[in-house]
Amino acid sequence: MIKQPANEPSSTRQQRGQGLQLTYGYGTDRGLRRELNEDSYIASDPVFAVADGMGGHEAGEIASGMCIRALAAMPQLTTGDRTATAAVLQQYLAYADDSIREATGARAGTTLTGAVVLEQMGLPYWLVMNIGDSRTYRLSRDRLEQISVDHSEVQELVDAGKITAQQARVHPRRHVVTRALGTGDETEVDYWLFPVEEGDRIMVCSDGLTSEVDDEHIFHILATEGQPQEAVDALIQAALRNGGSDNVTVIVVDARNVLYDDGAATTLPRRDAAAEDETTLQ
Repeated sequence: MIKQPANEPSSTRQQRGQGLQLTYGYGTDRGLRRELNEDSYIASDPVFAVADGMGGHEAGEIASGMCIRALAAMPQLTTGDRTATAAVLQQYLAYADDSIREATGARAGTTLTGAVVLEQMGLPYWLVMNIGDSRTYRLSRDRLEQISVDHSEVQELVDAGKITAQQARVHPRRHVVTRALGTGDETEVDYWLFPVEEGDRIMVCSDGLTSEVDDEHIFHILATEGQPQEAVDALIQAALRNGGSDNVTVIVVDARNVLYDDGAATTLPRRDAAAEDETTLQ
């Protein structure tokens, strides 16, 4: 599913076959205070991504839409191959950056975050990408972890120890991003690569969710809603109930039937077995 505009009824898709099985849901809402929905998203194996446009009026919608259409042009979307790499993604995102600048005169930009599934030597991996302050999380073994790192002024203040994470949620400059595609000087995208584990639940969202719903509430919904679409719907409704001050877009992806060999090399250490019985929020 590739989407770029206003309120959209959410849906669920499932990828079945030998090996890794992905079940996912997605949805978007304009929110209660915005006239336009400037979010765009793609939820189509192997690419799951959300772009949050910036620029006001229709400019943000244009920027986010161009970014998502660039990802949709990747050949893996038509062949279903899980072969995309960070280098491949970077080529398409560089094209998106150039296209947005040309179309808007660098007056509009977009954040982007998400996860791409790739397979190397028969093992599946999450390749997470991020620029801006939209976010990608992973719920795994009863732990919720924010994978992406915000590119924002308040995150820099948190990293410097000048404000707390709680203070960042209400800081007057919490929506000011330091990197974006299509505008500004900082357009470098961050990437993370780690193995898919059985039962992984990935959530990708715009900041319309995280500005209204804290991580503890997000953890509760993701840990208790059985189906990805049910989790998506519950998260969007939670954002609306808490004010709905911005567009909100959410994708949830579940991984099952993961072919994982404990003896294979990985990019991240395996979690300590003693911690598996703990239910914690990171």
